[in-house]
Amino acid sequence: MKSIIAIISAICLFATSTLAFAPTTQRAIVSPITRSIATTPTAASSTSLSVFGKRKTEAQKAEEAERVAQFWAGEWVCKDCGYIYNRGECAGMYFEEQGPGFRCPQCSGPRRRYAKKVGDRVGTTLDGGDGPILLFSFGGLIATIAFGVWAVENL
Repeated sequence: MKSIIAIISAICLFATSTLAFAPTTQRAIVSPITRSIATTPTAASSTSLSVFGKRKTEAQKAEEAERVAQFWAGEWVCKDCGYIYNRGECAGMYFEEQGPGFRCPQCSGPRRRYAKKVGDRVGTTLDGGDGPILLFSFGGLIATIAFGVWAVENL
């Protein structure tokens, strides 16, 4: 009796798991030969998505063009690993819009390690680069050594 219940429950589990991943909306199929789009008939969906939104007015287009003109039109390149910043992979944000906590998706390098690429040349950003970090690191090292010498002599 236990084996019959186990077999019935296995069949029910298999049937529900295969139906859970079955498509319920129409799918577009692009023919590689004719480049035409055909749809496969499937069950109708109750949801309606407005994927492309409303058309933009001329004022909205001009405002967007003005906003885009504020940003660097070239490429930003990570100096550590050579990753080229791609807006599509980074939430559609321009590089200049990224906050100070932004990291390279490939090597986790900080934002300051990115540089503008002009043709085949790579420049540097204007945020100071590694100079201030190295200066304060060596200053801290010297201060630590001086404190250690003072502590040995006076304590």
